[in-house]
Amino acid sequence: MVQKPKPRAAANESEGRGEPKHRGEPKHRGEPKHSGEPKRRGRPRAYEPDVALGKALDLFRRQGFAATSLDDLSEATGMNRPSLYGAFGDKRELYIKSYQRYREDARASMVEIFRQEMPVRQRLERIFASALNIYLSGETGPRGCFTVVTAASEAVGDPEIRAMVIDGLAELDKAFTNCFRRAREKGELPESADPAALALLASATVHSIAIRSRARVSRKDLEAIVKGAIDLMVGVKG
Repeated sequence: MVQKPKPRAAANESEGRGEPKHRGEPKHRGEPKHSGEPKRRGRPRAYEPDVALGKALDLFRRQGFAATSLDDLSEATGMNRPSLYGAFGDKRELYIKSYQRYREDARASMVEIFRQEMPVRQRLERIFASALNIYLSGETGPRGCFTVVTAASEAVGDPEIRAMVIDGLAELDKAFTNCFRRAREKGELPESADPAALALLASATVHSIAIRSRARVSRKDLEAIVKGAIDLMVGVKG
């Protein structure tokens, strides 16, 4: 009995027809293996970066850097970890971006008060009132000042954050110095008044009410501190 020869492998038969040797390859080189749009990886971008940064800022102001975990940030922003890393970098980078956002918002709330022409007492009253609005805000309670309450702590071991804190303090001192210098030029303060020294006192008052607001001191008591400081700086109102 004669055995019939076994058929050649499909791959060998294809060689004779000039077809590709490797299974799964397209018949025509250069053609894509899959039609349509390339498959996207990870979570689609279904968030607003500005809103997410605001959520992170709120959390850092309330809890500080060390007590805020990536899981906390993920829950607050509605973004998973890969999305957080992709949008903002690691936790430290997100903290720095949050602090920058805080400073921009605080500056925007006060810049017009410093620029507008008004009596020095009125200007100081409006500046401190604006500061209290910022410090006493928060859905779960007063959050105080980002610079004084949380960033100052991180400044001890982080040179970049320390530089930002020092820059923020110097910026406020400079704005108050210009405020008191204009008041002296207008005759609202005596010639002997020292604008730089008064500016440091005004900045110290800002920092004091920031800390006290975080400790949930009432607005009424904080406003009493502000009034006493203004009386000391520009004289008792007649």
